[in-house]
Amino acid sequence: MDEKLKIKISIADRVYPLNVDMAQEEGLRSASKKIDAMIKQFEENYAVRDKQDVLAMCALQFASQTEQKQIDNAIDGEATIERLKKINAKLDQYLDK
Repeated sequence: MDEKLKIKISIADRVYPLNVDMAQEEGLRSASKKIDAMIKQFEENYAVRDKQDVLAMCALQFASQTEQKQIDNAIDGEATIERLKKINAKLDQYLDK
């Protein structure tokens, strides 16, 4: 049975109590630190009026990184398929001899 941990995560100077699986704790704490670092970076580099704006920009940046990784993986997958097709064609030629 998976034990749930009660943890507190701080994001943008707010504390969020969570019940999480033990396996999720490290990832959540790491994500929280990354979000806070990104918030600090946005606040230092841009004139920010509201935490909501900073959080929206963080969400956009994280989402765009995820989307770009999916696009890159799809492109890599297509290239791999093309290489496999070429190898398969060469094998067919060799076996036909």
